[in-house]
Amino acid sequence: MDVAGRAGLWGRIREGLRRTRQAIADHLQDAFTRPPDEGFFQQVEEALLASDVGVEVTAEAVEELRRRVRAGLRRPEEVRAALRQVLRSFLPEPQPLQLEPPPAVVLVVGVNGSGKTTTAGKLACHLSARGKRVVLAAADTFRAAAIDQLEVWARRAGAELVRHREGADPAAVVHDAAQATLSRHADVLVADTAGRLHTKTNLMDELRKIRRVLVRLLPDCPWESLLVLDATTGQNALQQARQFREAAGATGVVLSKLDSSAKGGVVLAIGHQLGLPVKLVGTGEGPDDLEAFDPEAFVDALLPEA
Repeated sequence: MDVAGRAGLWGRIREGLRRTRQAIADHLQDAFTRPPDEGFFQQVEEALLASDVGVEVTAEAVEELRRRVRAGLRRPEEVRAALRQVLRSFLPEPQPLQLEPPPAVVLVVGVNGSGKTTTAGKLACHLSARGKRVVLAAADTFRAAAIDQLEVWARRAGAELVRHREGADPAAVVHDAAQATLSRHADVLVADTAGRLHTKTNLMDELRKIRRVLVRLLPDCPWESLLVLDATTGQNALQQARQFREAAGATGVVLSKLDSSAKGGVVLAIGHQLGLPVKLVGTGEGPDDLEAFDPEAFVDALLPEA
């Protein structure tokens, strides 16, 4: 990413994380104006918990910071820099979408209300703008509104939409979309799926069926299974990520609704505990409001330098 592009992304992520950053700032307050003592570590712990980093990851972060302080850090600016380094270490290295050689498959999964269908549409716009020929599969057949919504996005992106009637077998939609991808020599198949509740075993089984269809028809294609997580759900997103990683073979996360959350710290828990990279971040509702995730920009926005 060039300097201008990174600066633009940093600005959007910073604004999106405004509430999370404020939650941290409210607890840290004057923490970095004095040498670290026990009260300082308590402030750090409260700040991370308030931003929904989670108990386990917070405990690890505080313990690692203690270790570094015991090793000789005393000046407040050194301790602040050390905390930033610890937080950054919890995030996997950035990984671009694996789309080469074509055709590639992008399966978009997540629970109801996470912004999944919107993300699939934005991704189609994003890829089409970069010269990719995209096929969209409307495999969320349980909601007529989702099919209609994806049809609007397909027109906007100039993508081909494969859809069946409401209530049709989602795997059949994906089957036809995969065949269309091959026959039309498309570059990417983006498949929207139903917003499954991760506690519903039969629906997760259906997702596995969709995967089997795609693997059978497009066996050697690059594959992405993107889990769309609503940033406002906090630690519940961590449990969703665990379930979808098993059922959908999730390769990465798309963080949506970042602009309205005070719980952005959950990204650290997902990255550290599950090893799942955040690949894309939604910073608004427009077709261009989908960006590659930059871990450095994220930490900058979460805990700015003094």
